[in-house]
Amino acid sequence: MINTMKKSAYLFMFLTVLFHALVTLALAQTGPGNILLSSADGIISIKSDAPLELIEASSNQMKGVIDITGRSFSFSVNNRTFKGFNSKLQQEHFYENYIEAGKYPQSTFKGKIIEQVDLSIDGNYQVRAKGLLNIHGIDQERIIKADIKVKGGLITVTSSFTVPLTDHNITIPKIVYQKIAEEVMVSVSAGFTKVNK
Repeated sequence: MINTMKKSAYLFMFLTVLFHALVTLALAQTGPGNILLSSADGIISIKSDAPLELIEASSNQMKGVIDITGRSFSFSVNNRTFKGFNSKLQQEHFYENYIEAGKYPQSTFKGKIIEQVDLSIDGNYQVRAKGLLNIHGIDQERIIKADIKVKGGLITVTSSFTVPLTDHNITIPKIVYQKIAEEVMVSVSAGFTKVNK
């Protein structure tokens, strides 16, 4: 019990340091007049709808930083924070056999918003985010559509997209081929607030 508590404390400390490092890196790469926003508790959900089984899980620990002046962004999620599987065994298989969280602890998406939008002005924007999606240690260049709502200096980002497992070298054993979809649906939602430089 004590060892489990220690491990949880260390994991929390590691994630906190990682998030602050992400913000610090983003700050270092932006100019003095750039406006930076961050999110520490975004939600990311995954859904595999195969012929014989529906698998759904989510994490409420997605981290993100957006430089609204330079229109660049960086998102990350710890792969071991996904919960809500149909069973403990299914969760274990996800961690160990598919996403291989011990070897690839993070999934990330980093890049730039294509459209010339001014996210300092209130409104609803549909944009395309172009960047590198890294899952299972494999980078894939992607253009992902997103909806952005700006109100009173706060930004909410939502998006849904598919991830083909073969794009990230995730293999499905033949024995469970009918239970895991070849493409996984991903949905994200995050609220951003201004970072004090």
